[in-house]
Amino acid sequence: MSFIHMHRAIAFQFIAVIWSRSHDIVGQLLPLPVSGLSYFFYCSVHQRSVTEVEMKTPFKNHLHLLFLFSVLLLIHTNHPSEAEAETEVAAILSRFQQYLQINTAQPTPQYQQSAEFLISQAKLIGLEFQSIEFVPNKPLILLKWPGSDPTLPSILLNSHTDVVPVEQDKWVHHPFGAHLDSHGNIFARGSQDMKCVGMQYLEAIRRLKSSGFVPLRSVYLSFVPDEEIGGHDGAEKFADSDIFNSMNVGIVLDEGLASPGENYRTFYAERCPWWLVIKATGAPGHGAKLYDNSAMENLLKSIESVRRFRASQFDMVKAGLKAEGEVISVNMVFLKAGTPSPTGFVMNLQPSEAEAGFDIRVPPTADPESLERRIAEEWAPVSRNMTFQFKQRGSIHDESGRPVLTKTDSSNPWWNLLEEAVRKANGKLGKPEIFPASTDARYFRQLGLPAIGFSPMANTPILLHDHNEFLNQEEYLKGIHIYESIIKAYASYTSNGSTKDEL
Repeated sequence: MSFIHMHRAIAFQFIAVIWSRSHDIVGQLLPLPVSGLSYFFYCSVHQRSVTEVEMKTPFKNHLHLLFLFSVLLLIHTNHPSEAEAETEVAAILSRFQQYLQINTAQPTPQYQQSAEFLISQAKLIGLEFQSIEFVPNKPLILLKWPGSDPTLPSILLNSHTDVVPVEQDKWVHHPFGAHLDSHGNIFARGSQDMKCVGMQYLEAIRRLKSSGFVPLRSVYLSFVPDEEIGGHDGAEKFADSDIFNSMNVGIVLDEGLASPGENYRTFYAERCPWWLVIKATGAPGHGAKLYDNSAMENLLKSIESVRRFRASQFDMVKAGLKAEGEVISVNMVFLKAGTPSPTGFVMNLQPSEAEAGFDIRVPPTADPESLERRIAEEWAPVSRNMTFQFKQRGSIHDESGRPVLTKTDSSNPWWNLLEEAVRKANGKLGKPEIFPASTDARYFRQLGLPAIGFSPMANTPILLHDHNEFLNQEEYLKGIHIYESIIKAYASYTSNGSTKDEL
């Protein structure tokens, strides 16, 4: 406990004694505020009980002095100096900058340096820690704040340590310099996605522990690798491990998105990635020859069919009928065809094969069977000498066959607690959304666990994966206060109901 928090706690104990001892012997000798408050302080300092102290007239004067001191102490501890506040803020921002300055960009993230930093923070805060490698050289850092009742389901605060690559020449400040400009903006890759959240977890717990708060439920923090490349060697293996099973997790918090407006964004589900490759074959021919069913002609017909479907989905978003996360998105990501030559491609030869790749994102509310029929019958029909395969195809259903989503109504107490905690911290939540891309939260939802995506960044442009990613220091500090409220609410929740039934 910090010096300030310790003395604030003592001062408030004095006040409690004033009311609890309104009719004791001291109250008969002195006015109530003086007798109760000062008397308690005297007994605390001299380690004497109430019955041990003989109340005499000379002692009354001593109590008056102690009373005045305690009042001044209470005023001071509730109003720390401006210098003290500035020092604390500087330390918080410095720790954030240190984390950002560790280059964990794919494909060669500095995971070991990141792990050492996180473990050092765990030691300073007083958290249990372990480094786990499901895959060599890809450490997952797991921290624990033990709760007083280990029988209750625990809380998992998840974040990933890796970030996406950068084009350094496109940045106004070094992407791993964590530069703080005159407007309070901190520029760095990971400032929004999502090193901010990982450090906000730690800072919130640092504050709670300093205040003397003891969690009822155990609180875990997981810092996982490789989210930016699918999470297969990180969160996916973690969620499938005996270690995770032993943690008895009841609720998971993971990343969300920045909000350009004043309301924080929350995510109860996400679109599942289907990475599709369509291949067309046909007879080769001279570049000047016109004939039917060439590989390129067949592939172009498929691309046009995909384009029409994409336009129909996008039109609903443009018209405001659906949010981006509620439609099926399709984007072509590569086109492969032609016969290579030393100078490029052979220009007078029509190729016998052509391929196109598509990134498809499917919301849990979609009909996957209908989409696959469309692919087989319209986008890659056998009648046009076409085939298709999925490089990746995630399921939009959990282990029980239900859509992979978390309820955001009164049936889910974790959602109710989140709403109330954000409100108490003077934050505002927007309408819950389906995350338009993918996060590690899907691996926990697929187990049937409730998982909420939330990154407290309001009044902030969405810059994840973009050049000049930044987060303003004021929003970062507000986010710590928000998480402090959420973690306290979650860790104090007493119900021991069936977590999966509370989805």
